[in-house]
Order: sequence, then structure tokens, then C-alpha cells
Amino acid sequence: MTKLTDLAAPLGRLLLAQIFIIAGFQKITGYAGTQGYMEAMGVPGALLPLVILTELGGGIALLLGWKTRVVAFLLAGFSLISGFLFHYVPSLGMTGMEAQGQMINFMKNISIAGGMLMIVAQGAGKWSLDARENTQHSGRVTA
Repeated sequence: MTKLTDLAAPLGRLLLAQIFIIAGFQKITGYAGTQGYMEAMGVPGALLPLVILTELGGGIALLLGWKTRVVAFLLAGFSLISGFLFHYVPSLGMTGMEAQGQMINFMKNISIAGGMLMIVAQGAGKWSLDARENTQHSGRVTA
């Protein structure tokens, strides 16, 4: 790997992970409001703990590069589903700037899913727990 690739992989993971980590914490601190919003959108509020686990746990795992391909695949699916339910569907009943804002958020989710699928294809990179684990399992333990 080149030095650029070595640096780009953890930076990319950081930039993608931060949206999930921050959103997960915000859902914890605003639990009742988030639950109410989910229910207003037709999604059972009882799923909120799973959403928080997905965002916070998945974001941290992605940041650390742990089980990265699986986590990235799951976060891609989460981004597509949540984008569709919370941005695309609501945009259908809107017009003007309100509809445009929802479509921008929907496209953001699609773009995040694309980034996650690139991680699925490329892996976590050299500076990750996955790389460290692979090195240890190959018998070449390095510090």
C-alpha cells in the first residue's frame, strides 16, 4: 500500500464513522423525542435501542477497523433503509425547499451507503484492528 492509501483508509473510516457515533449519542440524550419521531414516521419506537446499538456500536467498530467489512455492509443497509423511511417517503408529501431538503438528506444517505460499500470492497486498511488481527493470525506478531 502506498502512504496515501495507508492514511486515507483510517481517515475515511473516521469521517464516515463520526456521523453514526454522533447520531447514536444524540439518540441516547434525546431518547423520548427520537422515539416519538420514529413512531410519528410509522416506525416502532421499540426499535430505538437497536438503532442506537447500530449507530453507536457500528460507528465505533468502523472507526477502530474491527470486523470492518461486515460492519460497513450493515451500516450501508441501515443508511439505505433509514434514508428511504425518514427522508424519501416524507419528501413525497412536500414541495419546494422542504422537499429539496429531504431529498438532499436522502442522497446523503445514499452516498454514505456508497462509501460503506467501498469499505466492504477495500477493507479497513493497514491501520485497523482487522489488519492487526490478520497479522497476529499469520504468525507474524508485530508491535
